[in-house]
Amino acid sequence: MKIKSASGREAPAEESPLILPVSGEEALGEALGAAVRLLQRGELIALPTETVYGLAADARNSHAVTKIFLAKERPSFNPIIVHVGSLEMARECVISWPPEAEKLARAFWPGPLSIILKRSPLIPDVVTAGGDTVAIRWPAHPIFQKVIRKCGFPLAAPSANRSNSISPTTAEHVRSSLGSRIPLILDGGPCAVGIESTVVDLSAPGEARILRPGMVSREMIDAALGSKPITVAVSESHSGAGQTASLKSPGQLSRHYSPEAPLFLISCDSEEDILRFAERQGLKTSEVALILTRLEVQGQYKLISLLEKEPGAYARALYSTLYQCNERGCKAIIVQAPPRTSQWEGVWDRLKRASGREVSESLG
Repeated sequence: MKIKSASGREAPAEESPLILPVSGEEALGEALGAAVRLLQRGELIALPTETVYGLAADARNSHAVTKIFLAKERPSFNPIIVHVGSLEMARECVISWPPEAEKLARAFWPGPLSIILKRSPLIPDVVTAGGDTVAIRWPAHPIFQKVIRKCGFPLAAPSANRSNSISPTTAEHVRSSLGSRIPLILDGGPCAVGIESTVVDLSAPGEARILRPGMVSREMIDAALGSKPITVAVSESHSGAGQTASLKSPGQLSRHYSPEAPLFLISCDSEEDILRFAERQGLKTSEVALILTRLEVQGQYKLISLLEKEPGAYARALYSTLYQCNERGCKAIIVQAPPRTSQWEGVWDRLKRASGREVSESLG
């Protein structure tokens, strides 16, 4: 399979992917045309959303969606979120549309919230890992919206990276992770949100469950649902080892979003805490990356990244910072634990899964 750029150059799928910018009317038209042709032929493309870059295929096409699992090396029990371009398209993907779904959609769509409901026959088994529910989202990114409108069908799209590795927030992240596994990447610049969507399960009558926290917080969901008695609870994680039953939502594996080096999430108040922890772990500080929010350090480290102590800004920078740790060849990453409030639940979730271990609370 080959696609052509504006210059007439052909980019075969077995080589590096063609990266097309979407800035400017002419470039946008070329990129959209190339993307839609590939999707209509049952192929994959990577493109930006406001959360992370997605790896998209026609959600109605089992063979196309299977290519997503192969490209990502994604386990078959892990379902994929279906992205839509309107409320009408969302309703076509499910067998019923309860009032709670309408309230959440009106409050947060287009935006970083996915809603789980009973799926309709339009959605094949491979998308839902054989389950009877599907997660639906209407993304806010204008490029994704334009692609869906031109296609006219929903897109299955997990993050555009190899399974369990760091999710991509730039086109270059996608290229470095998937390379020749995909033919085309639409470059829409850095993602504005930076971590994956909140996932809310509404498939059981009278109940709402957060299966994956994100930047739409539980308080925001409660406020949108109003006075109706709805339970909002974060679900448990799954190790993935020996997993056979399908999951209801992506992002539920206990280890996920992981950089190449081991990541340690620690509660610390001083550089001395960091040095004691590194010594206990047998780490050389010159090989260690630090991700901090409120500490000044004097020692020699491989990388020091100071992120803003505000959940939205922190989330926006998190994955790019972890990619920097990969690029610098850091042997370990020590992350200063952020605040424990509901606004930070999405960030905490990603850090804990990237680490795969519990936070170290006391270093004294």
